[in-house]
Amino acid sequence: MKKKHSVSLDKIIDEFNLEKIYLPKNAENIDVISADVNRPGLQLMGFFDFFDSSRIQIIGKVEYTYLITVENSKRAKSFEKLFSHKIPAIVVTRELEIFDEMLEAAQKYEIPILRTSESTSSFMSNLISWLNTYLAIRITRHGVLVEVYGEGVLLLGDSGVGKSETAMELLKRGHRLIADDAVEIKRVSNITLVGSSPGIIRHFIELRGIGIVDVRRIFGMGAVKESEKINLVIELEYWDENKTYERLGLENTTIEILGLKIPSLRIPIKPGRNLAIIIEVAAMNNRQKRFGYNAAEELNERITNDLNKAK
Repeated sequence: MKKKHSVSLDKIIDEFNLEKIYLPKNAENIDVISADVNRPGLQLMGFFDFFDSSRIQIIGKVEYTYLITVENSKRAKSFEKLFSHKIPAIVVTRELEIFDEMLEAAQKYEIPILRTSESTSSFMSNLISWLNTYLAIRITRHGVLVEVYGEGVLLLGDSGVGKSETAMELLKRGHRLIADDAVEIKRVSNITLVGSSPGIIRHFIELRGIGIVDVRRIFGMGAVKESEKINLVIELEYWDENKTYERLGLENTTIEILGLKIPSLRIPIKPGRNLAIIIEVAAMNNRQKRFGYNAAEELNERITNDLNKAK
């Protein structure tokens, strides 16, 4: 199930070391719900069509230069109208001076005023990137997420199929665990999914017959990672003799998660198959495909060329 998230203003203040010019109440009680921000140049001139009041407002050098050219009364009206829309906060960049009219309007409408020494472009870029990650649409899937040769591999399958045991074998072979049992998946951009573990079970694996294992303590810090892009989804299932499984790999199958199509494979399980090695090869093969090389297509092309020569 998709969850819509918010972030409290105090987390933003701490993350970007913002100076608190005015806070009407505890910043942890002020929620930010939009990953977009706005430079209110048009709004300061009175144009509010399509204005999104849920965005943090940024005052930079351009807005500041305009404001010092207008009369005090006009400046006061500009801030009055802007702050009356109940914006979550306003951030002044480059340590620019705070106008008295801005402070008065902020106190009247209880709008936080913050300040940073960073340039406007740099601050906006960093803030948008951070908010996109923090506020990303997310779901939780039952599975295991591991990093194999730099590829984020999400293992899915029925409970008891061997996902955690396979992950443990991969850890012994030098790969890294991101999440076991519950994988929190965020869509951080139009092309990227990132997976992580809920904090309460981070770095733990459950092995039936043994119980809970602390991967970080047994294998060391190099065996765990906080988050990873999801590059490949592998669905593990018990071998079905009546089912036909892919043998050449010419068909590029995908699975849709949060509206994005991720390359996927369905791997059957039966005694004698070394799943860790199979997943390692799958990860490397997927990496090759992302770099533009497909072994199945190469073989198919060779066969086609040989047949053409034989005619």
